[in-house]
Amino acid sequence: MKDDRLSAQAPTTVTDVLNHLEASSLRLPKRLKQCAEFTRDNFHLVAVSTVSEMANASGVAPSVYVRFCQSLGFSGYSEMQTLFRAQYADQRPDYEARIAALRKEGGVETGKLMGDFIEAGHKSLVSLTNMEMSEALDRTAQGLSKARTIHLVGLRRAFCIVTNLSYLLDKLGVSSTLHFGSGILHSSNSILEDDAMFAVTYSPFSEETLRFAEEVHKKGVPVFGLSDSFACPLKDTSQEMLIAREDEVAGFRALTASISLTTALAVAIKAAQKQC
Repeated sequence: MKDDRLSAQAPTTVTDVLNHLEASSLRLPKRLKQCAEFTRDNFHLVAVSTVSEMANASGVAPSVYVRFCQSLGFSGYSEMQTLFRAQYADQRPDYEARIAALRKEGGVETGKLMGDFIEAGHKSLVSLTNMEMSEALDRTAQGLSKARTIHLVGLRRAFCIVTNLSYLLDKLGVSSTLHFGSGILHSSNSILEDDAMFAVTYSPFSEETLRFAEEVHKKGVPVFGLSDSFACPLKDTSQEMLIAREDEVAGFRALTASISLTTALAVAIKAAQKQC
């Protein structure tokens, strides 16, 4: 029987995994090679995806993807994911490195960039549709519609999402407050029991946002969340978690799915208020 293993022992770093894939994946059988190529090009997804999601994206069955993980020396997908989660933040290239990679690949021509981001946005929306978020979205809208004021919190990349949501809610006549800046951890006194919080944080997750949500949750205020991973600690304090995963171009992610989801959420909140 052919030995498909790329390594006798499990790699101890994400870099080791990528090096194994780069050097040895060509000798793998077709299905395992598909897994190797997709994982190499999208390794950031391992930390935030289930084995079924990685298998589906690779075009194979989950059992095949598990066999691929075992070929690397891991006991299964969970062991490999644990390694990727531990090093996720450190493995994200900085912005200069991303631009340098684009230049090397000849991908900085504006027409190509636009096409690539359009394609990435389309994939993100298809992924959102496949995740069947409609019931979770409805429960989130119903919960937030009952609040005296909706408190919005999201830092760094998530800030543009809550800012846009704040704008939409204001135009719809829904009372909301946008929390931001260095004073975020000292603003919980303004949140009352008949209010609600909508918190947004993406991998590797904002500690400030998580602490703020936990503090509000302990006061008995309902918290609803949005992230790109079911592994987000926000799930521990949220009544409902919405998930929007974004496809990327050379490490850059347009928040197409998140904007679409939260736009629908704003309209659904207003519609739910009208029904009360």
